[in-house]
Amino acid sequence: MIHLYKNNGYNICLDVNSGSVHVIDDLTYDVLERMDQGKSADEIQQELSGRYDTSDISEAISECDMLKRQGMLFSEDSYRGAIEHFSERPTVVKALCLQIAHDCNLACRYCFADEGEYHGKRGLMSYEVGRKALDFLIRSSGNRHNLEVDFFGGEPTMNWQVVKDLVAYGRSREKECNKKFRFTLTTNGVLVNKEIMDFCDREMGNVVMSVDGRKSVHDHMRPFRGGKGSYDVVIPKFQEWAERRHQDKYYVRGTFTHYNLDFAADVLSLADLGFKQISMEPVVAPPSADYAIREEDIPKICEQYDILAKEMIRRAKEGRGFNFFHFMIDLSGGPCVYKRLSGCGSGGEYLAVSPWGELYPCHQFDGNPDFILGNVDEGILRPDLVQEFKKVNVYSKPECTACFSRFYCSGGCAANSYNFTGGINDVYRIGCELQRKRVECALMIKAALADDEGNTEMKIDGTD
Repeated sequence: MIHLYKNNGYNICLDVNSGSVHVIDDLTYDVLERMDQGKSADEIQQELSGRYDTSDISEAISECDMLKRQGMLFSEDSYRGAIEHFSERPTVVKALCLQIAHDCNLACRYCFADEGEYHGKRGLMSYEVGRKALDFLIRSSGNRHNLEVDFFGGEPTMNWQVVKDLVAYGRSREKECNKKFRFTLTTNGVLVNKEIMDFCDREMGNVVMSVDGRKSVHDHMRPFRGGKGSYDVVIPKFQEWAERRHQDKYYVRGTFTHYNLDFAADVLSLADLGFKQISMEPVVAPPSADYAIREEDIPKICEQYDILAKEMIRRAKEGRGFNFFHFMIDLSGGPCVYKRLSGCGSGGEYLAVSPWGELYPCHQFDGNPDFILGNVDEGILRPDLVQEFKKVNVYSKPECTACFSRFYCSGGCAANSYNFTGGINDVYRIGCELQRKRVECALMIKAALADDEGNTEMKIDGTD
């Protein structure tokens, strides 16, 4: 299976199964298009003879045949058999999302967490519950050495002392248990101060700073409960913090909605403020929400990704480049095979913990009693549900089997699938369309920057 497309003056061919990417000329593009249709060399010669020299056509066909023999074009899918073994593996938990605060000091209009309440009651996680959660992670992680813990909410800095105490507890257990914790904090920045920055710079492997881009957009979607915008409060702090972290090991994360479909301007506004690590996610909301992304918005959004990609190339060549999370693809290696096939590992390798110690497949299921997997005292009580999540992969979804981006999105988000289809083993179709466009832009950026370096015949092998 190959995927051929044109973007920003580049002809690009992705060999889906091997991950090989080829930047090709017009002739090779036309040859591969016909090879993909199952046409023979003679048929291709006959169809293209009026447009190209016969000897050039033969040479292009020969080169494509050689790449096919080398496993870099029309390669076989070697992953399909691996997924069966993956679902049979013992469950090893490697990451927890601690819902340290079911409360928030902002009233973001699109918040899936219902302003921190997760459709339930407000509350802060106690140190005791958090300690039991870390103990659960240690005993459930098998021989895995590196463990990840995200402090999430609501707004986790509203429970800051417990965050600090849990980090200290985790560090105290590392040596005796042969574990290493990597902590992450996601914050809206309202309560961030020098003490919080200092602590996070010592202890947090990553910091996620929530900001939606332009002041008008951010203030409209992320106001305080009284209606006042939060942009002027958080932006100076985030700018200082990004510099303190040497523009690394953080990212500013925004959300765009139906009301700012020109979100490329929001990304670029953040870049203009000096941020080098940027994410801007499409809102995931029920169709009834006035800010929800709609089917008719897809062409506009795809156009914005093209605008952003071209501007990123220009800035990179001028020495003003920045990273955009959805365009960051490692073509030289990429994720391990199991992550390619099954994504984030929600419901098995990755779990969320409510303030009261309930275990959920991920933070987006928090508050839904149908998805309580267990608790930090007793561990997993619904192994049947864990098994259902372990079966979710790119081969269990018919839509994924014919999709060129399946090994980049790994089948998409189980929570999105549930929220839009009622089941965890389906797809969120709008999300699929946007994912495909992001992959195309990401590959084009790689091609353009390689072209600028004089590598005009870029062939990138993306296999493991």
